[in-house]
Parts: sequence; structure tokens; C-alpha cells
Amino acid sequence: MQKVTWRKLNDILSQLTEQEVLDMLNEEKTHNRRSSVLQRLHQRYTMLRCARERIELMKEATQP
Repeated sequence: MQKVTWRKLNDILSQLTEQEVLDMLNEEKTHNRRSSVLQRLHQRYTMLRCARERIELMKEATQP
């Protein structure tokens, strides 16, 4: 994967799936290792993962 600029990252990040963000995070960790990009990718990944896990959890919940 090519090196993504900060501007490009901000343009596309909201459109990516959880897996795509995780792939970008892993790619950044092994190649470029830019701290600001790693932090932003990790923030977005954890937001997406949390939303998915919350949906899965709520499917198991009972209504009061």
C-alpha cells in the first residue's frame, strides 16, 4: 500500500470498514510508523470495533 497523506486519510477514513482500517493500521505499524497516523487509525478502529461490539451485545439483551 502506498503512503497515505494526512489530508487523504481524513478524506477517506469515515468511509472505510473496520477491517480496512485495521489493515491500514497494521500496514502503518510495519512500514511508515508515523505516530500521528497510527494514533488516528487506532482511534477510528476502536470506534468502529466498539460500535460493532455494542450492537452484538445489545442483540443478547432482554427488553425491560
